[in-house]
Amino acid sequence: MTTIDNGHEAEVLAPPLPPIRTVVVEDLGELNIRHVEGPDNAPTIALLHGWTATADINYFSAYDALSQHFSIISFDQRGHGTGLRSKKSFRLEDCADDVIRVADALDVQDLIGVGYSMGGTIAQLLWKQHPKRVRGLVLCATAPYFSERREERLSFMGLNGLATLARLTPGQARDWFSEQFYLQRKSESWGPWAIAQAAQHDWRMVLEAGHAVGQFSSLEWAHTIDVPASVIVTLDDPVVPKSRQVKLFDLIPDADVFRVKGEHDAIVAQADRFVPTLVRAIDSVARRSSAVA
Repeated sequence: MTTIDNGHEAEVLAPPLPPIRTVVVEDLGELNIRHVEGPDNAPTIALLHGWTATADINYFSAYDALSQHFSIISFDQRGHGTGLRSKKSFRLEDCADDVIRVADALDVQDLIGVGYSMGGTIAQLLWKQHPKRVRGLVLCATAPYFSERREERLSFMGLNGLATLARLTPGQARDWFSEQFYLQRKSESWGPWAIAQAAQHDWRMVLEAGHAVGQFSSLEWAHTIDVPASVIVTLDDPVVPKSRQVKLFDLIPDADVFRVKGEHDAIVAQADRFVPTLVRAIDSVARRSSAVA
């Protein structure tokens, strides 16, 4: 185990993590990433995290198991953790482009997009915007849309209003979101570490990201996804209802479905079940994409 300093409190324990390296992203500057070389000729996977999380919060439980089978690219999305900062409004489409910029910096020609929750929207857009660079998709605890009912749409619209407020009072936004999304983790082994990770967020951009997720829909084009795909459904998910996750599976031609009994944080809370399923889901895509090639 290592220790980190969140800049405000005493050092806290962090789980074992792959080493960090810095790459120069074209037109955007430096970005901290995790790049793990897997076995010889292993496919490269890009791990795309969920809203209000970081790459490490989302995938720390899976790094070791995944690295035994695949090469890994992992980094924080815009405004999250140590992710890229911009005065421009947050766009999921920009996040998809960032994946290719990082792959270019690493001389990676093709990859499998692995997206969790918000990361699943980025993975879908990654294929839509860069189809020749994506050999497959693994979509976890995610959906083709995130708001349907009127109260849901109003909630996501409200996030955009909060984002405007956060430009003036980012400290208040940070404190409120930390309580909402990370307070429950304080009693867990890595709770203080997760809170320290969240303290690095640019909360204006995170709030805008929530609004962008609420506006996302792939209903009109998900059926055109023409690369091998796996969908992992979290069966007891109160955040992304199972019916919406199944809808994504129904839309994508010839997708494989995998099921994990757990809530939205199953990759951490039920890691013993979720992580082996994730390995199988990625392996399914890797085998099928190799057969096509």
